[in-house]
Amino acid sequence: MLSYQLQSAIKELEALITLSEEDIADIKEAKHNPQFERLAIKEEKIKSFEHKKAMIDREISKLMTAEPSKPLSELLDHEQHQQLDLLKQNLSKLREVNQRYAKMVLSVGAFYNTLLERVVPTHMDGYQKVASSDASFLEVRA
Repeated sequence: MLSYQLQSAIKELEALITLSEEDIADIKEAKHNPQFERLAIKEEKIKSFEHKKAMIDREISKLMTAEPSKPLSELLDHEQHQQLDLLKQNLSKLREVNQRYAKMVLSVGAFYNTLLERVVPTHMDGYQKVASSDASFLEVRA
């Protein structure tokens, strides 16, 4: 049962890594809609991974309570150790990919905010940003 849960969690992480890499490719090409469409899929994969991780924790806890005198390294077989190592590697890779993606998102957001500030200059009026009088060249028609 533990091996099955580990394998399932690894597959979920691999899918999340692939989705995040697709997001990176799309943000480089300014394709924003596919990124938004993947959000629900990514959220589902994250929930699924969290559920599987909880089941892995439960299985390991059962093993440790069944034989409290043995260390965890003796309770797991070679395949399970390899799966745990792969799980850890995939978690690390997902973290790295998400960090790269986050940097890109922040850069794109800063670019758009700067562009908007140049087109429609604003100033702070208390806690609110309001368009300054320099933006009078813009006219909105409804």
